[in-house]
Amino acid sequence: MGNCQSGACGSQDQAKQEQAAEVKNALSKIKHKLIVMSGKGGVGKSSVSVNLSMALAKKGFKVGIMDVDLHGPDVPRMLGLKGEVAACKDSPKLTPMRYSDNLAAISMECFMPNKDDAVIWRGPLKHSAINQFITDIDWGELDFLIVDSPPGTGDEPLSVAQTIPDAKAIIVTTPQEVALSDVRKSINFCKKINKAVVGLVENMSGYACPHCGETADLFGSGGGETTAAQFNISFLGKIPFDPKIVQAGDAGTSYQEENSEAPAAKAFAKVVDKVVALLGA
Repeated sequence: MGNCQSGACGSQDQAKQEQAAEVKNALSKIKHKLIVMSGKGGVGKSSVSVNLSMALAKKGFKVGIMDVDLHGPDVPRMLGLKGEVAACKDSPKLTPMRYSDNLAAISMECFMPNKDDAVIWRGPLKHSAINQFITDIDWGELDFLIVDSPPGTGDEPLSVAQTIPDAKAIIVTTPQEVALSDVRKSINFCKKINKAVVGLVENMSGYACPHCGETADLFGSGGGETTAAQFNISFLGKIPFDPKIVQAGDAGTSYQEENSEAPAAKAFAKVVDKVVALLGA
C-alpha cells in the first residue's frame, strides 16, 4: 500500500541504491575506520580524537577526521581550521579542510558561515548529513578515518554504525565511577549492534604538578583498566591531565609538536602504537 506512484517510488529506490554504491566506493579507499565514542560528555573525547589523528599523521599515515557531533562540532577549531569547504577542481565533490599533508577534516562547522549558529536537526537529517560527509567529500586514499561522535548512544553513532559497517570503536572514559557507568552502556551498545571495540582509553588520568612533580588523581585512577578487563577488551592506555592540551585545543595548535616530551604526549604516542598493532596497520 502507500500513496506514492510506482515511478516516484522507483526513482527513490534507485537514488538510495546509487548513494549506497557511492558510500561503498568511497569507503573501499579507506583501510581503517574508527569511531571514537564516550558514554557521557566532558571526558575529552574530541581532544582524544584530534590528538590520535595528529599522532597517526605524525607517524606518516594518511588520516581523515570526520566530526559527526553535528550540534557541537569542535574539531575544526581544535585543528585551527578556518573558512569553509571548497569544490574540487576536477571533481563534483568537495575537498576536506586540510590541517597538514597527512591530515584532513570535515565537520558541520565547515559549512557554516556563522560558526556560532545552532544546528537544530532530527534523526533523518543527521543520517543524511553523515552519508554526505562520506559521499560528497573527496577523501581519496586513507589509512585511517577517525569519526568523532557525540556522547551517548543516539542517532549519530547509530548512523555511523549503519553507514560504515566495518568501523571499529575506541571508547573514551575518565576514571570516576559516574563516567564508567556510562561507558559500560557504550560497550553494551557496541555489543548489541555487533560493532567491534578496539579498546578503551582512560583520559584525564592523574595530574602531575609542574611545580612539585607530585601526581594527584583528580578523578581517581585505574577504573578504565578495570572496566576493560571486565568486558575483555583491550586497554589502550592512560592519558594524564595536562592544561596545555586544553590550551592547544583552544588555540588550534598541535599539543604534541609543542610538548613532545610531556607525559600526555608520550601517552598518546603509546596509545597510537597499540591501536596500530591491534589493527595490524
